[in-house]
Amino acid sequence: MHEIPLTDGPVQIRGALDLERRPGGGLLPRRLPAWTREQYPDTFMDFVAAMPAGVRLAFRTAARTLELDVLTAVRHFDGTGSPTNAGVFDLLVDGRLTERTAAPVGRVLRLAHARARPREVAGEPGTVRFRALPAGVKEVELWLPQQTPCELLALRADAAVAPPAPSGRRRWVHHGSSISHCTQADGPIGTWPAVAAALGSLEPVNLGLAGNGMLDPFVARTIRDLPTDLISLELGVNPVLKSALKARTFVPAVHGFLDTVREGHPDTPLLVVSPVFCPRLESADAGSAVPPDTGGGPSGTGPRRRDGEPGLPGTGPDGAGREPGDPGEASLAPLTLPVVREALERIVLQRRRSDPRLYYLDGRDLFGPGDAVDMPDGIHPNAAGYRTIGRRFAGRVLGSGGAFA
Repeated sequence: MHEIPLTDGPVQIRGALDLERRPGGGLLPRRLPAWTREQYPDTFMDFVAAMPAGVRLAFRTAARTLELDVLTAVRHFDGTGSPTNAGVFDLLVDGRLTERTAAPVGRVLRLAHARARPREVAGEPGTVRFRALPAGVKEVELWLPQQTPCELLALRADAAVAPPAPSGRRRWVHHGSSISHCTQADGPIGTWPAVAAALGSLEPVNLGLAGNGMLDPFVARTIRDLPTDLISLELGVNPVLKSALKARTFVPAVHGFLDTVREGHPDTPLLVVSPVFCPRLESADAGSAVPPDTGGGPSGTGPRRRDGEPGLPGTGPDGAGREPGDPGEASLAPLTLPVVREALERIVLQRRRSDPRLYYLDGRDLFGPGDAVDMPDGIHPNAAGYRTIGRRFAGRVLGSGGAFA
């Protein structure tokens, strides 16, 4: 077995935007540039950026055996038994899945709750082995588990390794939420962006960030600065799920995100995808919600001035009051998926007057009410659901008449 350098050698690490040098000498692939880390809101964002969805090692070799030493990091919640699932590695030979191997459990990051600061339990590196690869020179891609940060320590092969042949494929950058990150997929090539990329002969960069599709400016600047042929953005579900934005702030945030991306890619096909069907988050339009009375008198009497006299509609102490039902209040009501879809479609229609290569796709065309059986928790598709989304994306977006045709 020959040790193959992971940097400054024949191996390409695709889908990663940063390779962090770890204290033990390993490399930790990250899906956002190093400069973004100073702007993360919490440790969860840092962990998600290190989850290598879509990250793969690419090279050409005649080797029949490969070995990869890794140190994984697994999040584990207190009171839920022992951590056993670190995901899987997928080995592709000439574009076809040849072997799938479980990832070893290494470091364990114990948490009291999702956003808590983790307590690290040290772990040992493990070795992932692939034997009996097909004979002859072949193109190899080794995909890392989409939900498990993997510190790469060493790669070995029983034959020489050369750089991969140029694929000639268009580069596709996709950003979204957990529904694009796809931690529930059955493996790294089972995420829907990977499924769609394989069907459409694209080179994917998956910037799906579980729980963090929040229209963050540092993500927009990252996409702005990336060389790419195609861009898609799955937007809206995290601001609804986390109650992070209102309609009043969501719409300008989307415009600002698109403005930033367009600074670097003024003519690149850019597709905005609204949320897929999520039974737990579908509800009546937020505009129908009656805002609470903001006046100083009994409920329903309207706003009152500081001196106790009735105020004018739309006024109140410091001019902040609103009549119950005033249409202006709808913009401050909680977001719902119907409101988000309507807002995104309207934004794209407005901007297309001067940006004809901007497109909109209703996420329910990818996963709708008829697919709910493949969304057991009401928010995230299962493995079959992700494959459905990938196939439909390839057909509707990459096929004849699609935004990326």
